[in-house]
Amino acid sequence: MRLRVGVMHGVNLDVLGRRNADHYGGLTLTELEVRIKQFARELEMDPSFSQTNHEGEFVEQLHRAAEGADALILNPGAWTHYSWAIRDALELFTVPVVEVHLSNIAEREDWRQHSVVSDIVTCTVMGRGPEGYHDALQYLAVQRA
Repeated sequence: MRLRVGVMHGVNLDVLGRRNADHYGGLTLTELEVRIKQFARELEMDPSFSQTNHEGEFVEQLHRAAEGADALILNPGAWTHYSWAIRDALELFTVPVVEVHLSNIAEREDWRQHSVVSDIVTCTVMGRGPEGYHDALQYLAVQRA
């Protein structure tokens, strides 16, 4: 059975192609998702995608995600640094959750260096650009084996 992986993109990730390429790379969200699909197919996984700029909707998507996914990859964007609502929703998960950031938040502005979810997710990948999603999928494949 193929692993079903929910990939959730948070605030401002819908405008990736217009954001600072030094931090986020030059890919649009659509191009990033095409890459993630390629990575997932190589590992015999079925990804599904969502993106929203509305924190409440993101939380509601989290509530539904465990019903249709065996694992989750999450990039909350700026919500990473302050959304206790997202953290509370993640505490309900019994499936593996990997936090991914395109940039290395540990080496960015002071306010970006803290993640309110990193201590409750299964794994965090940061600073690897689109390859970080490949790393996350490989991690999930190893966890499943």
